[in-house]
Amino acid sequence: MDERISRHVSRRNLIAKSLAAVAGVSGLAASGKIAEKFGLAPPDHGVLYGLGETLTYASHRLLGSGALAREFSRSEISKTPFANETSPPSEDFKRLQAAGFSDWKLEIDGLVSNRAALSLSDVKILPRRSQITQVACEEGWSYIAEWIGTPLSEVLRAAGIKSNARYVVYRSMDREWWDSVDMADALHPQTLVTYAMNDGDLPVGFGGPLRLRVPRQLGYKSVKYITHLTVTDDLKRFGKGLGSAAPEGGYAWYAGI
Repeated sequence: MDERISRHVSRRNLIAKSLAAVAGVSGLAASGKIAEKFGLAPPDHGVLYGLGETLTYASHRLLGSGALAREFSRSEISKTPFANETSPPSEDFKRLQAAGFSDWKLEIDGLVSNRAALSLSDVKILPRRSQITQVACEEGWSYIAEWIGTPLSEVLRAAGIKSNARYVVYRSMDREWWDSVDMADALHPQTLVTYAMNDGDLPVGFGGPLRLRVPRQLGYKSVKYITHLTVTDDLKRFGKGLGSAAPEGGYAWYAGI
């Protein structure tokens, strides 16, 4: 094993054992402090249920940061997937839709060497990947579909992501809805910028023309109608500093499954 990898694994094991030991003896509060010390606290760790969320996030990152979401066979694709409620389309959205989304842009800025505004055609030129995964909603419903797109890691690589990047903030055309993921999920091979679903283009009801698909987390992390990516090392200047619109509405920033 490479010496650097060996040291990293040993460090991860040490932190994991420390968290487990302290959780058993002194409770969540002390575990949360250890997680913060090692940079394993989520951005919403200060909210009412932040200590529990911190322990969950830290445990997932220490023990399963490279784990894959389950992928299914084509025969298991849901016959009637559920699109969930969406806001009424704005006039700007209707205009873009009428033009076949030819003017749709995905802006990329922040800690990148090459700021960009990619068209759908530009996105589709990047390496393509498909996966059949389940969308699991916190409200209890779920469905399985095939998602086709380019890994977010490829988009970030094309933009020249900088070494001090820690998070990627992504925004919907509905400016009120935004979210973010850490680099473990941003660079994960199953995190896709999707533009197709099952046998055709990604339907508008499911987030077309572009949706960020994060299959290792609950469905609300897979934000629809993506228009903007910002690479950053700090989430405090976004919204209320909790990492996304989700914790501002009472949900957890990290929704790992």
